[in-house]
Amino acid sequence: MFCPKCGKETADNQAFCASCGAPLTQQAATPESPPVGISPKSRLATTLLAWFLGEFGAHRFYIGKIGSAVVMLILALIGWATVWFLVGIPFLVIVGIWSLVDFIFAVAGKMRDSKGLLIEKW
Repeated sequence: MFCPKCGKETADNQAFCASCGAPLTQQAATPESPPVGISPKSRLATTLLAWFLGEFGAHRFYIGKIGSAVVMLILALIGWATVWFLVGIPFLVIVGIWSLVDFIFAVAGKMRDSKGLLIEKW
C-alpha cells in the first residue's frame, strides 16, 4: 500500500503514514471532492491548452498558476511585437521551450496545479 499524499510505501494495517502522517483509510470519492493528491483539473484540457496556446500561458492560467502564466504571456507578446527587429526571437525561443516542457509534463501526468495536486484525470 502506498500513501496517497507522499507516495511512500506503508504496511497494509497502518492507519496513518509513518512518513507524512496522512490518514491511510480509503475515503469514498465523490464528484465534488477529488481523491487526495489528485487535482480536479482536466489533464486533456491542460495538454491541449499547452499544445495550442502554451506560448501565451493559457494552460498555466487554467491550472491556477497565474504568476508564471502572466510571465509567459508577457514574454510571448514582447517576442511577437519585436520579432520583426530580430530582438524578439530570444523571447520566443525561451517561451517556446518553456511551453514544450510544460506540454511534456502535462502528457506524462506530472504537472501540478496551483495547490500542488497532480493533474492526472483525463
